[in-house]
Amino acid sequence: MRIQSRVAAAALATLLAVPSLAHIERSEPIQSLRQSYFALVGMTFGPMADMVKGKIDWDDATFQRWASDLAAVSTFQVERGFAPGSEEGKTRAKPDIWLNMDDFSMKLANFRREAAALAESAQSGDRGAIAAQLGQTGGTCKACHDEYKSKDYLYE
Repeated sequence: MRIQSRVAAAALATLLAVPSLAHIERSEPIQSLRQSYFALVGMTFGPMADMVKGKIDWDDATFQRWASDLAAVSTFQVERGFAPGSEEGKTRAKPDIWLNMDDFSMKLANFRREAAALAESAQSGDRGAIAAQLGQTGGTCKACHDEYKSKDYLYE
């Protein structure tokens, strides 16, 4: 049974790895790293917002898992995706990031703090407090988007 479990786990890992490798643009791996990171953030945050808004049924356990996932994803060191020169190519990151890296880093730290607080709040089961903290967390995303994200892809 143990061997079957290991084989199943290896097969699943392989299946999950193939699509993720397909997303990497080989000519722009740094841009791909940050785009993949923000895709994970958005695909984790979005369903929580839908749950709070009543677009999908509320489920405490599911919300807690998603909030925990967001907190975990937020700790990934995406800063390496903003290496000098990576403002070139297919990106929605405005060049202002590289001119204001301290401010960008502060906004990222705010997101990380609020995502961790959301995971804690989710454990309380208090839907009002959870909704308020989701708003706080979303506000950190908006602060960065307003300043540093283009609506369209930029090509340099």
